[in-house]
Amino acid sequence: MLRLYDTLSREKVELRAPEPGRPITLYVCGPTVYGRAHIGNARPAVVFDTLYRLLRHLHGPENVRYARNITDIDDKIMAKAVAENRSPQAVAREFEQHYFDDMAALGCLTPDFNPRATEHIAGEHGMVAMIAALIARGHAYVAEGHVLFEVATFGSYGELSKRPMDEMIAGARVEVAPYKRSPGDFVLWKPSREDQPGWESPWGRGRPGWHIECSAMIRTVLETDTIDIHGGGLDLQFPHHENERAQSCCAHGGTELARIWMHNGFLTMGETKMSKSLGNIITPGELIEAGWQGEVLRLALLSAHYRQPLQWTDALLEQSKAKLDRLYRRKAEGGLGEAGSAALLDDLNTPEALAALPDGAEVLGLGMADPASWFSAGADVGAVDAEIARYRDARTAKDWAAADAIRDALKADGIEIMVAKDGSVTWRKA
Repeated sequence: MLRLYDTLSREKVELRAPEPGRPITLYVCGPTVYGRAHIGNARPAVVFDTLYRLLRHLHGPENVRYARNITDIDDKIMAKAVAENRSPQAVAREFEQHYFDDMAALGCLTPDFNPRATEHIAGEHGMVAMIAALIARGHAYVAEGHVLFEVATFGSYGELSKRPMDEMIAGARVEVAPYKRSPGDFVLWKPSREDQPGWESPWGRGRPGWHIECSAMIRTVLETDTIDIHGGGLDLQFPHHENERAQSCCAHGGTELARIWMHNGFLTMGETKMSKSLGNIITPGELIEAGWQGEVLRLALLSAHYRQPLQWTDALLEQSKAKLDRLYRRKAEGGLGEAGSAALLDDLNTPEALAALPDGAEVLGLGMADPASWFSAGADVGAVDAEIARYRDARTAKDWAAADAIRDALKADGIEIMVAKDGSVTWRKA
């Protein structure tokens, strides 16, 4: 039985088994698409992709539904669009595609659903309908063209973060506004100027606040008030997930939004959290361009337990590359284990599972490539093969000086020649 750590209860709990017509449901907060995702943003994508793979392995793909959203309406997207003289939609679509490509390069499967916020504003279970329900139930109010959730109406507010309200507000970027009844009240709907994207609503033309987006998309695409697992980075615990939980519970008559809340730890550069605001970021694309294979990045991101911080260093990448080289040598010699590691059943313990490689490699999303492709990655295969042919000819002619010169030149370019006992010649990147 799979046991996962639930942030709300602060204990490991068993995940229910799927039932006829009730697949296991998983929702993970995806990116706000105004720039390239950095490697820290990739950690939740890889962590929860591993969980998705494990759930599919345990229960079958038909019994799992995974949604990871795209926030494609946001003030940062709008600001970038103005600065670059193009539409917010164009900005969002560009970086949405970058995100899909980058996560695919890290071995992430495509989720069952990739809902965009802008596609779930209207509709029976859309954002406007959910906001209207919150107003009708006395949990939200209209003020100066805004609709705000009144935190005081939800007695369990703060239970996910386990911190007093004043401490939570002090530690977060909470907008101070005169129209709020309380500083902690948060925006569900805000007015849009004529030059800004906007949608019609009972409260005027405007756009949704960030938190309401996920609650509405969860209800629409996963078709339930209560999902099994809600995941995301630790930085989303407050205010985003705290607010999601509050508005969903209140809109659905007290029903909990998720049975299990999971949060992955921060990725740090040295002692500092990786952050766009701090300017200490590096993207998967930059790392791949520098010669690191996506699978190396994936293994590095899984090397620490998902709830623990992970320090990103060159040494970590070198260790991950060496481990994968050993894995692919084992695969070339006779195959890998196919069973999932039991360690993953204990709160997705990837470090222990990695220690047991090659068993369970497929569940971890590792070892999927052909060994020959792995060891030749990044090389000009045609050019190297031509040199290898010259090397073979020199050996056949017993021109050892020429053969040694070719071998040394390839070695200088990072190519290692291997000669088997039968005289056959193969190569790989050193």
